[in-house]
Amino acid sequence: MSYDIFWFSLSGFVVLLLFFTFHVMREYERAVIFFLGRFQIVKGPGLIIVVPFIQQMVKVDLRVLVYDVPSQDVISRDNVSVKVSAVIYFRVVDAQRAIINVEDFFEATNQLAQTTLRSILGQHELDEMLASRDQLNAGIQKLLDEQTEAWGIKVINVEIKHVDLDESMIRAIAKQAEAERERRAKVIHATGELEASEQLLAAANILAQQPQALQLRYLQTLTEVARDRTTIIPFPLPIDLIDTLRSFSGGRAADSNSDSDSDSD
Repeated sequence: MSYDIFWFSLSGFVVLLLFFTFHVMREYERAVIFFLGRFQIVKGPGLIIVVPFIQQMVKVDLRVLVYDVPSQDVISRDNVSVKVSAVIYFRVVDAQRAIINVEDFFEATNQLAQTTLRSILGQHELDEMLASRDQLNAGIQKLLDEQTEAWGIKVINVEIKHVDLDESMIRAIAKQAEAERERRAKVIHATGELEASEQLLAAANILAQQPQALQLRYLQTLTEVARDRTTIIPFPLPIDLIDTLRSFSGGRAADSNSDSDSDSD
């Protein structure tokens, strides 16, 4: 009876020993092996052997991790208080440094992301936060990547999700945008008037050089007026006749002035 219990206990011990000795690491997992407390090697993926009581194993996931940065109170460079939230994507690229150099790489990266977000955005104005998000994302990602490199972490991407403003600031921005649109409209209108005056001046110079062109323009205007249903009846008057009458009246005025001068003498 005691003989059977011995073999049963031995079999159970061997099974437990094999259970804690052989491990299967998935493709996205790595095992950091410590031999009597000292780092030895990084194993995986696949079947690995860990000697119980002598070697210890710490699993590390190499997949991309997503962290939603909670809303942060940020004061911009132009002294505007806003609430900014973001999301970061990062992964472990060196399992050894991720386990040895930092106690909890996930929590450390999260806290660093929050402080970096406030630090970077505080150096920019509100207009830059709203209009230049791509540049801000790239700056935050670069700074985080440099600081987490010693932990074996690679920051893949950073995206600013929301920039929340107060109602008073939203109304002020709306007024500023409306004033900017009015300014642009006035500038465009003034530019159009300037271009139109230049074209009219050029057309007047051409018509002054060719009197026949002025007569043709006059006839074209009469044609356009005749198309409309109106009670106004235009009577064309030749330009040459006007010039003749003007010269004739000028000549008579000159004769009358000469006669008056002779009578006075």
